[in-house]
Amino acid sequence: MKRNWFLPALAVSAAMMFSACGDDSSTSSTPVVTPGTPSTPSTPTPDPGTTPTTPTTQTYGILPTTANPAASLTWYASWKGTYYKSYIEEAAAYPVLAQDWGVVFGAYTAAGMFPARIIWDTSSDSYCVIDECTNSYKKRGCTVSEGIGYGMLITLFAGDLDAFNSLWYYSKGYREYQGGPQLTPWKTGTFSYESLGAPANSSSATDADLDIATALIIAYYQTGLAPYLEDALAIANSIWTEEISPSLMIYSGNMATWKTADPIFNLSYFSPVAIRLFALVDKNHDWTGVLNTMYDYMLRVQAAGTGVFPDWTNTAGVAVNPKNGSADKTYWMFYHESVRIPWRIAWDYYWTQDPRAQQVLNTLNTFISTKSGGDPANLETTGKVMYSAVAGQPDGSTNSLLPNWHGAWCLTGMGGNQAWLDACTASFNTKTFSGFNYFPHILMTMYSELLNGLFVKPATLPL
Repeated sequence: MKRNWFLPALAVSAAMMFSACGDDSSTSSTPVVTPGTPSTPSTPTPDPGTTPTTPTTQTYGILPTTANPAASLTWYASWKGTYYKSYIEEAAAYPVLAQDWGVVFGAYTAAGMFPARIIWDTSSDSYCVIDECTNSYKKRGCTVSEGIGYGMLITLFAGDLDAFNSLWYYSKGYREYQGGPQLTPWKTGTFSYESLGAPANSSSATDADLDIATALIIAYYQTGLAPYLEDALAIANSIWTEEISPSLMIYSGNMATWKTADPIFNLSYFSPVAIRLFALVDKNHDWTGVLNTMYDYMLRVQAAGTGVFPDWTNTAGVAVNPKNGSADKTYWMFYHESVRIPWRIAWDYYWTQDPRAQQVLNTLNTFISTKSGGDPANLETTGKVMYSAVAGQPDGSTNSLLPNWHGAWCLTGMGGNQAWLDACTASFNTKTFSGFNYFPHILMTMYSELLNGLFVKPATLPL
């Protein structure tokens, strides 16, 4: 399948964008965390060969014959209406809370560049509670960097460049405010600095950094606008320095806890498309080495287990408890973290047809197809099981087939099981979007865009 896709130019000129981004002036009250001088990272020089001028013949893997882009865009509208919140909207609703938002975003709003955020789950942390709010959003003041990364990909592939840019401003504003590596802080409260007093909140999550930079590189190839690429290169440089191990493995973040003598890895953070794009635009680092190292590791982990992946593993590929309170009773399961692996690997196979990606997908698909008797309709039962990746360890379960699990199992068919892919996607597209459930909803929206053909390579992207 081949598509040409035009997106409108940025509303703000490149010159205005970067003069505003370099100015962190504010007359607001002194923040809890003293802002540093805007960082000037050692940014690799773009390879002249990456200038997006010549269309490239694009090849793709398979899509479901039941793909329905309209269904995906309907979900997108529902997701955006529920989780996407702009600075303008929330400042009008919460004027007292908004009084200190200029500390981080004053230069942006003065230039007419208004950020936006993706709402995270309900939380009682002080910086997540919006005192002025009287509805169900009262304890939904927080955003996590993962949501910004996913949100940038979702809005970009939906053709919503205005929303994409506003999410980009959110990431960039916080990165400049912190003044260190160009890595988005993990957890932020509305548009404020308050949450950043906690080291865990101001630290990074590597999957988010990879997704944000990936979205910017794709946007560059769609539009030809250099500021996207320049910022992506700054992020990639920081990822290399802060989040890639000496053995070319991907750390889970930049905190010391992820960089011990025997690090704990999260394979759902491995984004082959991101690493390929970095290798394309940044010749100063061995990104191809990272790609090969991570695929080798992924295949070893899968071969040593039941066919699915545990959420967390050590250097030897053994399932281990990360001891961060997130997975004490689930770390050996194909669960909350690893449910994202089929999407990342299916995207890579769809764009590159790498046989390693196909092997991972086919092993996953054989596993779930066998459990389901070859019929995706049986996912209503089998899809509620959180399967153990370790022989002898128990499975877990949920009360219902969550949409993110349904979509993940559909994506395993993109390695070549057309019948499974067709039937599973047809069923997946009938799901409804209701209520508030951050993680399943953001993943189902993103998975839907890939399954329904919206993950289109820019015509000039030589990948």
